[in-house]
Amino acid sequence: MKLSNLLRPTNFKRALFFITGDIIISFFTLFLSYLLRFNFSIPKEYLANFWQIAFVFIFFKLVFYYVFKLYFVSWRFFSLKELKSLILATTLAYILGGGVLLIFREFFIPFPRSVIIIDYFLSILFIGFFRISKRLIIEKISTNKTPAIIIGANKKAISLLKQDIPYSVLEVYDNKKNLIGSYIYGIKVEDVSKIDGKIKTAIITKELSQKELDKLVEFLQSKGIEDIKIYNPFEKKIKDISIEDLLARKPKDLDKNAIENFVKNKKILITGAGGSIGSEIARQCEKYKAKELILVDNSEFNLYSINEELNIKRYPCLVDVTKKEDLEEVFKKYTPEIVIHAAAYKHVPMCEYNPKSAVVNNILGTKNVIDLAIKYNIKDFILISTDKAVRPTNIMGATKRVCELYAQNIDSKNTKICAVRFGNVLGSSGSVVPKFKKLIEENKPLTVTHPEITRFFMLIPEACQLVLQAGSLAEDKEIFILDMGEPVKIVDLAKKMLKLYGKNEDNIEFIGLRPGEKLYEELLIDEADKKTKYKDIFVAKATFYDIKKLNDQIENLLQKNIKQDIIKLLREMVKEYNPND
Repeated sequence: MKLSNLLRPTNFKRALFFITGDIIISFFTLFLSYLLRFNFSIPKEYLANFWQIAFVFIFFKLVFYYVFKLYFVSWRFFSLKELKSLILATTLAYILGGGVLLIFREFFIPFPRSVIIIDYFLSILFIGFFRISKRLIIEKISTNKTPAIIIGANKKAISLLKQDIPYSVLEVYDNKKNLIGSYIYGIKVEDVSKIDGKIKTAIITKELSQKELDKLVEFLQSKGIEDIKIYNPFEKKIKDISIEDLLARKPKDLDKNAIENFVKNKKILITGAGGSIGSEIARQCEKYKAKELILVDNSEFNLYSINEELNIKRYPCLVDVTKKEDLEEVFKKYTPEIVIHAAAYKHVPMCEYNPKSAVVNNILGTKNVIDLAIKYNIKDFILISTDKAVRPTNIMGATKRVCELYAQNIDSKNTKICAVRFGNVLGSSGSVVPKFKKLIEENKPLTVTHPEITRFFMLIPEACQLVLQAGSLAEDKEIFILDMGEPVKIVDLAKKMLKLYGKNEDNIEFIGLRPGEKLYEELLIDEADKKTKYKDIFVAKATFYDIKKLNDQIENLLQKNIKQDIIKLLREMVKEYNPND
């Protein structure tokens, strides 16, 4: 066994340490009490019963210290509350111990009663000091740590205070009236309104909604506190507050049981498994106990990265979804039960500059995966779609709308097919947040295309969980729409990020809309949306399209190379497509 493991504190080791210490101290204080009582010259006849008397009081101390849970409190956090418990437990121990000596006095004669009183006070003094010693040392050392305040007098705050963190927590704040005035490890809880900004680091442990967190951050910044952090109790990490924390919209009713029932013990094939969405879906499938994963991607590095990260049984397949024969070998070999198609070109300007590649990868790739899913009787197929497919103004959105039409109108036989449509996910590769972070680090102005441009945002893990949850609802041919909350103005996002990084909020440059870019995105077309049993998930009304005609148009589209010819045919296929360039 490693020495580090042997020395690592546990409840058992802590209890054993304190019990041993209490026994040693109790013998010492009792002997010292005898010395004080007899002026350091103890008569031999009084020492005859020393061990019996010591045993009685030590026994009752250990019993009551255990009852009052004093052996399970980390000595780094021994506070006024624990001191009161120590005094009460010691008092009870001496009352009962003294009672035993009186009732059975013939076994303990002679014994000086004054020794019991002296020993009572010495026990509280020495055992109390023993308990509080490490805290005193830590507080001495903590003078070299960064002073900080905690906002949120809750279990997360207690969990944080129990750790050896590089901060000296001096104040705790909350806005709940029933908590104000209480103590957490000896620190009095004050009202949030009393924060004065003298301490420049704040750690938020309080559970807050997105709007509440945004408001609190603005309040702290108004007080001159710029080093704002959030504590994650599951990872036991303190991290800088990020724009994701302020913008992330958490699902209203995430049904983890439904996701687990859909995923558990299933063989799941994920295309685009190395991308932002595909890799997170793989993580979520692992979390919800999938049997095995078939990871398909055409990027060697991305596929290698997600394959190295996962601990589930998985098969990395370096395959391009546009190569149907290669893809079919994967279906034959691994026989998946669920297919989640996340492979796509998603960047609007890149698709505008490379329309042929966008058509081949997005439309042909999707057609290949759907056709093979039907051929091999895959039970469930989920197409990852986008809000840009709604009344598209760009080639990327138009190609994704064609994919939706194909998914909704193909004869799927034994395969349940659905599409899930959602907006931007925070932090995905090439998205606005990483781009803004890079510009801030380079001290460059943040480039925004238009003062009024808005987008929907959601965290990647939450979006992917909702994708799986929507998949569990599928009956056939639905387009599920995720509730992305309120759209966010990109200029407001830029200002928030600049403020978080302590930069000038006006360091923004407007550069004009890019080819194919919309001022705002939509999640519905003209379909009357239908509610599901989940508040976050809706179903769009199905759009009928003659599948033979659609197949012919796709074949024709794949022969086109000139951008204007591609756009012309896409407009025939997607009536609502209106290019803005």
